Formats: sequence, C-alpha cells, structure tokens
Amino acid sequence: MNFKINMSAGEFFDLVWPVVLLVSALISIWVLISARKHFSWYQALAWALASIFFPFIVLPLYLAVLLLVRHRTPVAAPPLRYLVPLLYGVVVVTSVIVYNFWDRNSVDSHLARAAQADLLSDRVRAVREYKQALALDDNAHTHKLLAIQFAEMEMWSEAIAEFRLAEAGGEPDDFIHYRLAQMMERINNEGEARVEYEKFLLTESCTREPANSRCNLSQERLAALKSLE
Repeated sequence: MNFKINMSAGEFFDLVWPVVLLVSALISIWVLISARKHFSWYQALAWALASIFFPFIVLPLYLAVLLLVRHRTPVAAPPLRYLVPLLYGVVVVTSVIVYNFWDRNSVDSHLARAAQADLLSDRVRAVREYKQALALDDNAHTHKLLAIQFAEMEMWSEAIAEFRLAEAGGEPDDFIHYRLAQMMERINNEGEARVEYEKFLLTESCTREPANSRCNLSQERLAALKSLE
C-alpha cells in the first residue's frame, strides 16, 4: 500500500514545530525536577533552560552526567520542592503557547505561507494569506503580490485595484504599468491601456540600455491602440 502526503516541506515544518516546542518544554520541566535532586538550584535551572533551546543535545548530555554523579550524595530537598517546578512549568508552557500563537499570526508567517501556496499553485490559499498579512501591515509590496495572484486567477478588477494600491503605496516595480495596461485591454478599457503603456515606456526599464523586451511589445500595442482611435 502506497501512501502519499500532498504537503510541502514548509507546511510539514509548520505542522510539527508546535509539537517540537511543547516537547522541549516538557523535557525542560523534567530536567529541572531531576536536576534539583543532584545539583544546586542555579545549576538545575541552567540545565533546564539549556534543554529548552537544545533539547535533543542537552538531554542526552544530562543523562550522561547523571550516570557519573549517581553515587554522589543527593542534594538536600529544597524548600517548596514541587512549587518551583510547577511555577516554572506554567511559565514555560504558557510562553510556548503565546510564542506559537504570535509566530503563526505574524506578518512574516502569513507571507511565508502565501509563498508556499504560490509554489503549489494554490491561489485561493495564497490570496487568503496575503490578505491576512495586509490586515496586519498595509504594505505596497504585499499589495503587488496579491494583485499578481488575482491576475493569475483572471480576477481583473481585483488585480487592478491591488496594483493601484501598490502603485499608490510607492512600490518601485516598473512592470506594474505593463501589467495594468494588459489587464485594461482584457476588460476592453483601451484608453487606460494606452495611458499605462505610455507610462511604462517612460520608466527606467525602457529608457535605459538595453531596454526590456516588454518595451517593444508595449510600443507595438500602443501603436495598435492608437490606430483604433
């Protein structure tokens, strides 16, 4: 029987990362409880904190050290023996939950998931992630990326609106005018198409040498549109 999982490496990482964080927290709590029996409180705390960040390195190392010190006289039971690990556990687990929530809902996370969806040609998911990123940060470049997704879905009105927002926000991409001109032709708005082709031909992409290949296409389309007047 052959099982295939339709999941990218990035999606798999997003799935397992919260589990890794929780396991690290549980390992850290156990290390603190165990280390308080064999080491001073600050040494136990150092072991516990190290095991949060490097659990799969520190835990084997800690177990190896325990084998070396197992015959040593245990440290006297400290006061509030169970309260301190309990409070530590509450703080660590709460911090992990808060961090994971913040990380999954940050602008960078939304943009990363949008990029993953784009690679998989999942336009609907990409649009959703870009919109969520824009709700947190109204960024001109993100508007352009969202516009490209709409254009790939042939949602011309939405794409034009997002390209306009990107342009108004100062997005320095010369090809916005070229894209807008093409979409204006798609919706039979020849007047706006001519304006956008003219704007594109005045950009650095067309005035510097060598000119971009789209500049010749723009000149041809502009001449064709003018002949219709």
